[in-house]
Amino acid sequence: MTVHLDPAPSRQPVPVHAGGARLLADIGGTNARFALETGPGSIGLIEVFACRDWPTLADAVRAYLALPQVAAAGAVRHAAVAIANPVDGDLVRMTNHHWEFSIEALRQACGFDTLVVVNDFSALARALPHLDQDQKRQVGGGTVRPRSPLGLLGAGTGLGVSGLIPANAGYTALQSEGGHVTFSPANEEEVAILQYAWREFGHVSAERLLSGAGVELIYRALAHLAGGQAEPLDAPEISRRALAGECALCDRALEAFCGMLGTVAGNLAVTLGAQGGIYIGGGIVPRLGARFDSSCFRQRFEAKGRFSDYLAQVPTFVITAPYPAFVGVSAILAEALGA
Repeated sequence: MTVHLDPAPSRQPVPVHAGGARLLADIGGTNARFALETGPGSIGLIEVFACRDWPTLADAVRAYLALPQVAAAGAVRHAAVAIANPVDGDLVRMTNHHWEFSIEALRQACGFDTLVVVNDFSALARALPHLDQDQKRQVGGGTVRPRSPLGLLGAGTGLGVSGLIPANAGYTALQSEGGHVTFSPANEEEVAILQYAWREFGHVSAERLLSGAGVELIYRALAHLAGGQAEPLDAPEISRRALAGECALCDRALEAFCGMLGTVAGNLAVTLGAQGGIYIGGGIVPRLGARFDSSCFRQRFEAKGRFSDYLAQVPTFVITAPYPAFVGVSAILAEALGA
């Protein structure tokens, strides 16, 4: 499947789909990403909106559709939304943002004939088989075993988890909320970080530590353990200082984050039997580049005692494609429309 993603709205698309251009959306806790699919595999006019700038999702959708270059494509009748939240029934309440909506009411408010809403990592999982070699980067060893399950996780505003299970001629994407499993420390430092986190949270999930807010929590915990006072740094600044070599504590926090992610990724691999590979997306890891590759992530991924040899054979990949979820959203919408 060849997909063209054009993030620059520099030309007017010509609808090729029989029912006109289709709206694709990928909604996270921080950003709302929109695109228009004018024909099979032709996805462009990508725009990224800050969620905080819009009172409701409907407002953000209508603002995107009103952009001159989008409106020039004609009326949009069919849409699919991938959202960082469980989707169970008509009412959707976001976990990491204040938006909530009725799917049917949103469909009517935006004038769509068809509106499909799915979990964002279920949509991203659907895109995995379509990633080209230059859209992913392998970290460590291992070899893909064809027609085997694939695992997916990604840290950003939250921690998304999903997987692909072989089914008939294709795959079934899991609708998982695995980011909310209870965090399990793997060494004494992580035990101490967990004890610090318990001061703020009765239940410390993997997401509490493997997310943007989690990077900040790890940093504060390590500063406390060192007997110092943490600067009020946000996750991007912690990462920046670590990557620039400006702050040993920031680098230590980033290393702890990578190690914890390795343990969770290994847990996912043995749970799913993901011999097709584990894929890592989200907003944090792809930005770390070589620092992530040289971290303890892969060592921790394989550190499963009697199952270390098993995990050594499972490859791990960082997704480097800029907007991979749109490919999965497109496939889900096409199935719903039968074309």
